[in-house]
Amino acid sequence: MNVLVVGAGEMGAWFGGCLSTSVAYADRDRTAAEEAAATTGGRAVDLDTAEQFDAVCLAVPISAVEDAVVAHADRATRAVLDVAGVMEPPVTAMRAHAPEHERVSLHPLFGGEYAPGRIAVVPDATGPITDEIRSELRARGNDLFETTADEHDRSMATVQARTHAAVLAFGLAREPVREEFHTPVSKQLSTLTDRVTSGNPHVYAEIQSAFGGADEIAAAATRIAQADDETFETLYRDAR
Repeated sequence: MNVLVVGAGEMGAWFGGCLSTSVAYADRDRTAAEEAAATTGGRAVDLDTAEQFDAVCLAVPISAVEDAVVAHADRATRAVLDVAGVMEPPVTAMRAHAPEHERVSLHPLFGGEYAPGRIAVVPDATGPITDEIRSELRARGNDLFETTADEHDRSMATVQARTHAAVLAFGLAREPVREEFHTPVSKQLSTLTDRVTSGNPHVYAEIQSAFGGADEIAAAATRIAQADDETFETLYRDAR
């Protein structure tokens, strides 16, 4: 089996590095493709390569995944996959542009540096190629679970977009305090904020744009700020 990974960023390199088969990387930034290839023992190819591959995996930003399916699905002879992080748009695009192929959408629920971890899977049209790829991911210590594109995207509005918005809001609102003052809760939240803000802001912006959530966090914060004692107790119980 030979695989083309389109997008040689953190998750593209992670995906290719999980496979024991022949892997090629293509990226608008040729240097990124070459670095991913050097790191994982693969090879770099041009983004407009005429080569054919058993499988093509799209490891591009959320906003680019539909166009990437259109541009690169015909380089796959048997399977098309993605690890973009949203599922309804790529699954719909893969059905339209690779109707006879195996089609699987994957969302690693972690950054590459925190691998292995849990991976959400939409098995839209499975077969031996995508089965082998999933087996390789499990062999690397990842925990795969199946879902639907709709369930995944609805869940991401809470577990990513609203979570990130709440953490960033705390980061913007907090003031410096001596370490001795931290409670267990404030310490954990500060540590989480530091982790989120050490990431790639473009990636977090893409997630926020795709799934929303900030308006709901802002509305909830306003309800808390305007609550009297009795209302606050009600909100506290509702949150629990």
